[in-house]
Amino acid sequence: MKIKSSQELVSEAMLKIETLESDIARELNEKNQCTLIDIRDIRELWREGTVEKSIHIPRGVLEFWLDPGSPYYKPEKFNENKKIVLFCAAGFRSALATKSLIEMGYKNIAHVKDGFAGLKNAGAKIEEKEKK
Repeated sequence: MKIKSSQELVSEAMLKIETLESDIARELNEKNQCTLIDIRDIRELWREGTVEKSIHIPRGVLEFWLDPGSPYYKPEKFNENKKIVLFCAAGFRSALATKSLIEMGYKNIAHVKDGFAGLKNAGAKIEEKEKK
């Protein structure tokens, strides 16, 4: 039995999703034209901070929080009229997550090519994430 590598899965996802350059995603976020969602683990946010105005939805609960039929649905976390833009650390988890949300039926969705690192390098404002 051949197991697909994570890189193969990411490569396949990239063929089916919209990828935004970091500077474009930063600009959409600053102009309030998207819902920017940070899917990294909370420990990554504590260590490195997150992009100002972004919403944190951990990768492990993303589909549940964005599924209207789920008891965990959190419509207050995003605006369906805006483009949803996902990011992780470098763009791999967000590519897989974007593909998953497209499979769920989401249309106006993309991910950030180089993730948090790219957004930071593109001049996105970073804010600390406090431990609660």
